[in-house]
Amino acid sequence: MKKTSYLPFLLLSTLLCYACEGYGQQQDSSRFYFDDVTDTHIPLDPEAHALNPLLIDVDGDDDLDAVLAMELDENRLYINDGTGRFVWKKNVFSAVKHDTEHVRAADFNQDGHMDLIFVAEDDQNHELYFGNGDGSFKDMSSQLLARSEANGLDVGDVNGDGLPDIVVGNSGEKGQNFLWLNDADKPGQFMEANATLPQVNDATQSINLADVDGDGDLDMLVGNEVPPNRLLLNNGNGVFSEGAEALELPVPLETRMVLAFDADGDGDLDIVFSNLTSNGRNYEKDPQMRILINDGQGNFQDESEARLPENRFSSYASNFIDFDDDGDLDLLVGTIRIPGFEPDKIRAYENDGKGVFSDISDFAIPNQTVARGWDIAIGDVNGDGIDDAMIGGWGTQLRLLLGRKIEKP
Repeated sequence: MKKTSYLPFLLLSTLLCYACEGYGQQQDSSRFYFDDVTDTHIPLDPEAHALNPLLIDVDGDDDLDAVLAMELDENRLYINDGTGRFVWKKNVFSAVKHDTEHVRAADFNQDGHMDLIFVAEDDQNHELYFGNGDGSFKDMSSQLLARSEANGLDVGDVNGDGLPDIVVGNSGEKGQNFLWLNDADKPGQFMEANATLPQVNDATQSINLADVDGDGDLDMLVGNEVPPNRLLLNNGNGVFSEGAEALELPVPLETRMVLAFDADGDGDLDIVFSNLTSNGRNYEKDPQMRILINDGQGNFQDESEARLPENRFSSYASNFIDFDDDGDLDLLVGTIRIPGFEPDKIRAYENDGKGVFSDISDFAIPNQTVARGWDIAIGDVNGDGIDDAMIGGWGTQLRLLLGRKIEKP
């Protein structure tokens, strides 16, 4: 993300956040869907910018470790002991402190081990690491094709050859997005295919590869800082065309996260956009989260007013998770109060099974679960069969929530 002068807000907002509505209220912990185990289960670094946590087994012991994309710091690897307690394994990635924004994993070189790609914004230094399967990595960044001011990232097989490809969302003066196709003759090496994407500069902040029209290939959802967001339809060979007529966007959005999941239980993918009013400035655009419902044929209608709680906070990220164990997908939302760039409590939105969401944060999540919430990783880190959540933060503590099953009244 672009660096606004947030530092004057840091001390004041940390003090103010605990005075926000709800933080001082008495809670019945027996009803929490999550235990906040941050203080005992992960390294404490309350001033770090752990923007994008990724839960993945890097050492072959069948539990989920945590890879962290760090802004203005070395990227990190936290090793899980199998019970959800993490230890920082140092000197794994480059010691150079880059402006890293995102990380994704895939077996790019087809050796059976998961590899990693990181993308950076201001210093434009992207990194590629091939995994050895034991928690160590080989730096292969020289195989990446270009530098860029990157904020969005996803990986997936877009041309149907069975190999994971890379799409990078860019901003700045040269903000054309990148598509790098994995070389079938030399897996782990890449070929530029940028020309198969629309030639636009929208200051992309989020990219999600998903089959939104049900034709068996990966389409591309693009969330932008400069409106509009985009739906790009894949022809099956990794060539993308605009599907603007299929995406209802009634208001201009400054989007930071695009999700694709079946919100209403009808078997197709719907879309959720997490939005800002501004990036730490004044109250400008409407930050209301938006939900667009798929008609089953890849056409999306904005039904936010009927399906989502009203919000004035800004959301840099969200993710879906069935935290109430009822078979449908709920939402966790990372929030920041803008103007002021103040830390805020993580929100829990419960799905009624038909895609209508209610804010149950006051009794579902502990009051201490406060951060400048960034990307949220979901996975079962302690092996109890219940999904957990690791929540990134800008200048606030990375947080770990362990999921619980509770008896409903």
